[in-house]
Formats: sequence, C-alpha cells, structure tokens
Amino acid sequence: MRWESSRFEELVIRALNSLPEWVREHMDNVEVLVAPWPSPDQLAAAGLGRNALLLGLYEGVPLTQRGRGYHLVPPDRITLFQGPLELQARDEETLIQAIRRTIIHEIAHHFGFSEEHLDQLNC
Repeated sequence: MRWESSRFEELVIRALNSLPEWVREHMDNVEVLVAPWPSPDQLAAAGLGRNALLLGLYEGVPLTQRGRGYHLVPPDRITLFQGPLELQARDEETLIQAIRRTIIHEIAHHFGFSEEHLDQLNC
C-alpha cells in the first residue's frame, strides 16, 4: 500500500511519541527525518548494494563515542525510508509496527549499539 507523505509523517510522530519518556529524554542532538527512498550513498554507508531494502539509517556520532570535543556539531540524523517501510506493510497497523521497530533500531545505534549487538538481541 501507499500512504500520503503527510499521513506517513503523522505515523512517525505517533511512533516517536509512543516511546518511553526516558528514551526521548536521552536522545541528544538527533533529528528524525523521512525520505521516500535511500540514496545510493546511504545504501553504501549502510554497506548495502543498490537493490537492498533499507528501512532506516542512523548517521552521526553515537552517545557512547562523544567526548569533550563534541560541541557545535550538526545534529545526528535518523532517516526513515517511506517506500521500503510501505513495502513491509499490508495495512496501517503493520506499517505502524514497522515504523516503530525501525525507529527503535536506529535509536539504539544513537545510544551506541552496534548492528552485531542488535542482531544478538534480535532487534
């Protein structure tokens, strides 16, 4: 199914607002964006080929790697890709679940979890 971009963004906001307050409080200097599809550069940054299905991407400096020199830095970015997420959904409820799962995964990267660690946790 295909959703209007404004409705998709509403669902992203809803998913962010559903996160526990402690998660939102600890997110520091990070913005959540929506893009239709990942760019070739974003796929390459994620270590994926051109035809890979990338649902979300964290770009930035994880909280665990920030030191004294971390200041005046542009915000980290969590980008959710509408097209790939829509391909995962058969209805709005499964889309909401996919968005929330992807946001949690990308926030975990912001908190310093590696892809390998998230795989071990089945996240």
